[in-house]
Amino acid sequence: MKPLRIAYLYPAEMNIYGDRGNVIVLEQRCRWRGIRTQIDEIHLGQDYDFAKADIVFGGGGQDMGQELVANDLMKRRRGLVAAAEDGLPMLLICGLYQLFGRRFVTAEGRELPGIGLFGAETVAGSTRMIGNIVTDTPFGRLVGFENHSGQTRLDETQAALGTIVLGAGNDGTSGKEGALRHNAIGTYLHGPILPKNPNLADFLIETALRRRSPNCELRGLDDTLEHQAADLAAKLNR
Repeated sequence: MKPLRIAYLYPAEMNIYGDRGNVIVLEQRCRWRGIRTQIDEIHLGQDYDFAKADIVFGGGGQDMGQELVANDLMKRRRGLVAAAEDGLPMLLICGLYQLFGRRFVTAEGRELPGIGLFGAETVAGSTRMIGNIVTDTPFGRLVGFENHSGQTRLDETQAALGTIVLGAGNDGTSGKEGALRHNAIGTYLHGPILPKNPNLADFLIETALRRRSPNCELRGLDDTLEHQAADLAAKLNR
């Protein structure tokens, strides 16, 4: 089997709060199953054909990082949107979640264009939403850590990733967290998100494999420690 190709967007500019750890988790969970991986780091100005990728990942960053990548990301818009509509699994965290919406308006009022995959717009607010977060989603209860001032508003037709149990989520008022379109996931959960949420990691891996072979099923792993960590995080912050 060819290696599972993980396209990692802007690892230098968008890697705050340990988001690179999500790529490490995907690699390790594949390794435990005997699945080879190839990490394609996508840097500013670098050509890349997303039709060749199996998973797309992008992390969070400060406003300065978003300003650096926004225009470059727009040049990739057609390929990314087409890949998402074809079912390519994607995980976009915080800053890149915002730029996968229609726009992000910084605290200084600068408008950064987004690729419009998600029906969402984000405006920087005066209140920082920071702390542990728990949300109920189609992938089970997810736990993580949020740290953002951006307030993301979803269109009425845009599905959220989940419903907040603890924390602020998209905007601190709607009770919603993240966005979900096709197999593309946008979320504010750092941590990184995947170590404590193995079900989400396996969704990305299994979806990628099933696009190659529809009857593919992942071998189960012993996720006792991961689930204990997630349960403890949820209980301590009730």
